[in-house]
Amino acid sequence: MVGWPRIVLAGAAVGIVGGLIGLGGAEFRLPLLIGMFGFAALDAVILNKATSLIVVATALPFRAGTVPLDQVLAEWPIILNLLAGSLLGAWIGAGLAVRMKSRTLYRVLAGLLVLIAAVLTLSHSMTLAPAALVAGPAQIVAGLVAGFGIGIVASLMGVAGGELLIPTLVLLFGIDLKLAGSLSLAISLPTMLVGFARYSRDDSFAVLARNRGFVLFMALGSVIGVAVGGQLLGIVPEVVLLPVLVAILLVSAVKVWRHV
Repeated sequence: MVGWPRIVLAGAAVGIVGGLIGLGGAEFRLPLLIGMFGFAALDAVILNKATSLIVVATALPFRAGTVPLDQVLAEWPIILNLLAGSLLGAWIGAGLAVRMKSRTLYRVLAGLLVLIAAVLTLSHSMTLAPAALVAGPAQIVAGLVAGFGIGIVASLMGVAGGELLIPTLVLLFGIDLKLAGSLSLAISLPTMLVGFARYSRDDSFAVLARNRGFVLFMALGSVIGVAVGGQLLGIVPEVVLLPVLVAILLVSAVKVWRHV
């Protein structure tokens, strides 16, 4: 069993990185679970999912101090629109993960890390000015498709999906960036619960029972790290931070791809 201080510190490091860019950091936690702690791909995804679930559930009440709950609930049509796609995507994504051969899953995870790096680069290097579709059938269909894709990615990686949800909310629905962060949490939580429920039907879910302490310490470190990273937000210049984080994701992708 890995010592708890190491687990908490690793979780905190991930949380700080996530907090610096306004996310939970689960996409950075996944490579650590595989590389540093030696978990197999599917086990790492399930443990990442469990940790992300705790972090997001903890973040929701804290976020209410910045964005009142009534503002979030006022956007219920958008939440339901994206959830209609993401819940189905989460169930299918988890089903795909448990059926994939280990080697294939490593390759898929590596590809998704590259995708997250690309989204991170694009969303932080361009001005996310509202460019929403006119409300109507086209916007609803686009929301369903986007939600479905995000649900699949979130389940396959064990992440909350904020790195994909926030740009979608801003660009597709014209939501303010600060409000988009809270809406993404409201959408992520039920999406993760559905993915979690699908994973629980597979024998591989037993990894969670064997590593309950690990998940709790990792989640504790992550919550602390996110809080610290949030306070440091804006202190580290984005022109320095962004290339470093993208490089971390790309190097992680290569290592995961080569993992045997």
